[in-house]
Amino acid sequence: MHLHMIEIAVAAAIVYRLVCGWLGTNQCWQTRWHFALSAFVVPPLLLLATAVAILAMGVGAANHPFAGPLSYGMSLAFVMVAFGRWLQLSWLARKTMRAVDRSPRALIGSKKVRTVARVMDMSAVFSAQIGVWSSELVVSQGLLNHLDETHLDAVVAHELGHAHYRDTFWFFWLGGLRRLTKWLPFTETLWQELLLLREVRADRWAAQNVDSLVLAESLMSVITAPLMETEAVCAGFSCAAPQSRLAQRIDALLFESSTNGVGSRRWMLWEKVAIALALSPLLTFPFHH
Repeated sequence: MHLHMIEIAVAAAIVYRLVCGWLGTNQCWQTRWHFALSAFVVPPLLLLATAVAILAMGVGAANHPFAGPLSYGMSLAFVMVAFGRWLQLSWLARKTMRAVDRSPRALIGSKKVRTVARVMDMSAVFSAQIGVWSSELVVSQGLLNHLDETHLDAVVAHELGHAHYRDTFWFFWLGGLRRLTKWLPFTETLWQELLLLREVRADRWAAQNVDSLVLAESLMSVITAPLMETEAVCAGFSCAAPQSRLAQRIDALLFESSTNGVGSRRWMLWEKVAIALALSPLLTFPFHH
């Protein structure tokens, strides 16, 4: 029975990814966010919930003498690998924060978006929120030298958008799911989609405080190669999404409406329902005999 649970969970996870992958992304930005998040999160959550449920139920009895221990061993291995992935990300986060702590703090930005940031002594143009729950803004001296006050405010406003949505915290967990289920269809495609939409969301938040055109000009000015190895603990103005998607970001910033449509609300509802269904295997072990 437990082996059948694993087979059903794996099959459902693959089919869900394939179906979502075929649906396409020709939707508004809000709908794309809920679509991508649901497609990315639901399959690994289903697998994790199934593995935890089997562990909670124990080896149990089975028709085949090896079926019980085999399913239990597979579930235990999967949960241990998941724990190891997030442990690895925690170590990377700690290592990154220790490097950041060596840089001095300074006030940057004008009164409207003034904030405290770590200033790294490097000529490269760089800015990012770094950390997990309580992230810090980190900028390079090269960025401060490169931008005037108006365009610097736009970059700071964008980074404050990441802090507002606590992107580093949520992408810490999403990054673990990505490492755990790279073998599932469309994992990397959906990850890149979420990185892009994360930046679009921070752009839209920043546009409430600074001019959208100035924000677009700042993006064009500072687009650069990534300086951090993992996006799971780093949310940057220009280094998270591939440079090939720069045009999509600017189009979303300048030309598309930010209002939520009916389709977005429907996807938000489906996202919650799908996550609840993915966790439903946890409801089986109280009835296990």
